[in-house]
Amino acid sequence: MAAKAAVFGSAGQLGVELVRELKERGYTVTAWHRSQMDITDAERVERGLAAESPTVVINAAAYNQVDVAEREPQAAFLTNALAVRNLALACRQIDARLVHFSTDYVFDGQAGREYTEADPTHPLGAYAVSKLAGELFAQAYLDNALIVRTSGVFGPGGTQTARGNFVELMLRLASSGQTIRVVEDHVASPTYAPALAARTIDLIEKNATGIFHLGGGTPISWFEYARTIFRIRGLNPPLEATTEREYRTAAKRPKYSALSNSKAEGLGIKPMPPLAKAIESYFLVRDRLVSRA
Repeated sequence: MAAKAAVFGSAGQLGVELVRELKERGYTVTAWHRSQMDITDAERVERGLAAESPTVVINAAAYNQVDVAEREPQAAFLTNALAVRNLALACRQIDARLVHFSTDYVFDGQAGREYTEADPTHPLGAYAVSKLAGELFAQAYLDNALIVRTSGVFGPGGTQTARGNFVELMLRLASSGQTIRVVEDHVASPTYAPALAARTIDLIEKNATGIFHLGGGTPISWFEYARTIFRIRGLNPPLEATTEREYRTAAKRPKYSALSNSKAEGLGIKPMPPLAKAIESYFLVRDRLVSRA
């Protein structure tokens, strides 16, 4: 009998890749997107999972409007924290494994190096606090939860979503002809969604539990990331480096939040592809999707 999986947030750029990868590996998949299943509704979540009885539940749903969360912290906490409690309780009822995605923003960025799972957390804003709380709820109610922290996810599914991703934002700005200003004093590890989905399922199949980091594997400033995107795409728009001081946002962000994948790799998980190769793959798939639209 094929293993059964349920994926929440299936319409997002990570969710679509999780569904695709699971099906390719022979899983029977129930996929719920936001309009089909509101994870903040505990009763609906419990009924839905009880009816499907999956062996693994993957939560790729999230409130990720980092700056807006400073104005509406309750909304962020409801989706990123209390809803994870709903999922954990429902998983406990049916003896399913919960896989939950968290973020590099649980760190304050002051270490100046790639973060490991052993590093202390220190969230800097409402979004980050809500994501850390989600981790704690998952671990409070389940002994076998798998929490995957990641960073700056981008995938071809971003062409179909309202908010897109950093790559799509850069392409839109390049087409405007105006000067593009991107911060150079913030470093992350941008993560290709198909690679993240595949390695997450590898962790599931190794029965991994606890917290694992799966970042893109290439610590890079957002300015250099933008420059890499334009180089690979063959574009040369006016691009200028700026700093946090010059480009203020409502939410404070960690300045160096790249993630170390050493724990996952020590378990035999394949290293993430180099960022340039991930961007090249992104454009290959993206262009096929756009040509069909």
